Amino acid sequence: MGSNKGRRQAALRRALERMAGLPGTRIVGVADFRETDPVAAPAGSPKFINGAVALETELGPRELLEALLRIESELGRDRSGEPKNGPRTIDLDLLLYGDLVVHEPGLELPHPRMQEREFVLGPLAQIAGEVRHPVLQATISELLGRLQVALRTGVA
Repeated sequence: MGSNKGRRQAALRRALERMAGLPGTRIVGVADFRETDPVAAPAGSPKFINGAVALETELGPRELLEALLRIESELGRDRSGEPKNGPRTIDLDLLLYGDLVVHEPGLELPHPRMQEREFVLGPLAQIAGEVRHPVLQATISELLGRLQVALRTGVA
């Protein structure tokens, strides 16, 4: 989850409240919010506040994704009117759904670029470091460590 437009922390807290209210869903972990630089964003984009949340839910992956997109919309995000990677009030991505692997239009699990993004792996490692990526067969903590080494050595 992330926000880099408006009242960033408030948007993240409101998103958490709405996720907690989804049917058959409860929050089981929330990472600390952290400020991060925008990645592949238009020049002059403000910094993000990013975090991660772990849910237990009875919703299927498609239902959960649709619920997350509704929450984004309720919190003022208009995906149709924003530039690619532009500033946004809220961004809720579905990264993993257990060990499920899905390749469908509009839904890809695990998230196809999560292992390339320190702003995703850092918060996720805080709450789910020992969770294994079902395709790469490495834990989230291992993926974060590999990415940090690659970024330090310029091999990323």
